Amino acid sequence: MKVTFLGTGTSQGVPVIACTCSACRSQDVRDKRLRTSVMVEIAGLTLVVDSGPDFRQQMLRENVKKLDAILYTHEHKDHIAGLDDVRAFNFVFQKPVDLYLEERVGGAIRREFPYVFDEYKYPGVPEINLHTIENKPFEIKGVKVIPVRAYHYRLPVFGFRIGDFTYITDANYIPGEEKKKIAGSRYITLNALRREKHVSHFTLSEALDIFKEFRPERGYITHVSHQMGLYSDIQRELPSGVMLAYDGLQVMCCC
Repeated sequence: MKVTFLGTGTSQGVPVIACTCSACRSQDVRDKRLRTSVMVEIAGLTLVVDSGPDFRQQMLRENVKKLDAILYTHEHKDHIAGLDDVRAFNFVFQKPVDLYLEERVGGAIRREFPYVFDEYKYPGVPEINLHTIENKPFEIKGVKVIPVRAYHYRLPVFGFRIGDFTYITDANYIPGEEKKKIAGSRYITLNALRREKHVSHFTLSEALDIFKEFRPERGYITHVSHQMGLYSDIQRELPSGVMLAYDGLQVMCCC
């Protein structure tokens, strides 16, 4: 299984032209982060988690040639706004793209992209198939996916476990029963927005506590704001086996 971090950043604390913080001025490409998303290639399938505003740029940068499905964690704009750009895959493969999402997220997509669902569609609009999922395992062409319920403040979100890889973003609480689904994962990705306490995201120390609890072979930190500081400085502070993910990072997961 190959995992590619398409984006590891966030809309919160997005650098602006007048910002003079060290991360905004950094020449290290690892400090330049698009909105958070990840791609999993397994058993001939290409699965993407979330299609944020930078979806098109991420697909082009990674030279992605096929897309079998998109899994959605939740409905916030920085995770769904790029959905319109699946039309390129529709054009090439002449078929809809499958979306896996819970009912509430499907409702948000219908509201945000009403033209996709018109009875008489404008030529060239995105073609998608919505597959409603619940908090129980499901399969995509033989590949098992285990949703992991977490909470983004009060908003229920999904993380996903595929094989020995677990991915959770935009969360600050994971119930005990859901942690049982994560146990045994060799590779775990968690969000950590910044060092200071936040109402809806794990902080760096909170994410590190969870890695310590599960002790994966490798832990990856994503959904990082520029408020965290420089990549090189943060990485030196992290314990063995944990790294700050960066855009374009590719990992081979032996599952």
